[in-house]
Amino acid sequence: MESASKSSLKAACVQVNAGPEIGPNLLAAGDLVRRARDAGADFIAMPENVSLIVQGRAKVLERVKPEAEHPAVPFFADLARETGAWLLAGSLGILLEEGRVANRSYLFDDRGRVAATYDKVHMFDVDLKGGESYRESATFRPGDRAVLVNSPWGGVGLTICYDVRFAYLYRALAQAGARILTVPAAFTVPTGRAHWHVLLRARAIETGCFVIAPAQTGTHDQGRQTYGHSLIIAPWGEVLADGGEEVGITVADLDLDRVEEARRMVPALTHDREVAVERIGF
Repeated sequence: MESASKSSLKAACVQVNAGPEIGPNLLAAGDLVRRARDAGADFIAMPENVSLIVQGRAKVLERVKPEAEHPAVPFFADLARETGAWLLAGSLGILLEEGRVANRSYLFDDRGRVAATYDKVHMFDVDLKGGESYRESATFRPGDRAVLVNSPWGGVGLTICYDVRFAYLYRALAQAGARILTVPAAFTVPTGRAHWHVLLRARAIETGCFVIAPAQTGTHDQGRQTYGHSLIIAPWGEVLADGGEEVGITVADLDLDRVEEARRMVPALTHDREVAVERIGF
């Protein structure tokens, strides 16, 4: 797969501030995607919940749609076809038959076809300082599979937000053939300040992959705040582009030969060993 893959790529992150109505969110994201394409990007990634951010199970269920009725799916398919770019809709809320929701990434190819989908595996259930509380599992059904999709630039591993804290997922994707890892997110401000950059850099370094991580930013429904700082990171861990805190686009050139270079220098993906944990004094 990699031998036939292109060795260079201009990638872009689209950073948005999604609100509680799908229509305006799609229009705002579409304008930024076109700007990214005008800047030369061939692979354009949007953040988690790009079409909708609302707080509370009831509000989510009022607004999400089944896949066949979701306006964002044909909207982004048409946009990919229009621009001729590969387009990652970081995630959409997809209503499932049992009344729960999938947090689902869609990767569209340059003809507007769905190349792959991925349902977020790890659910963010947490209580934060200051009274913020999140219970994704109350509304969302977790996925049960990792997804690696072939592209003109080789393997692209799909993940979403909280997944970034589970290194085994990224290692498995890299060992299966990923050269690029995507991490669309809507990271909270406290955890973003503490962990966003370091976790994404670690995932790049551990796997020898490029990491493309588009993010939500600003204040949303009921005062929820997201961190921003969409990142594009090289396999050696350097931040190639940082979107800061404003709505906009972030673009970087990727030299994909650096994947093999990084893995030759530190071939950790080939050095797995099984170990047992010896518990002493418990």
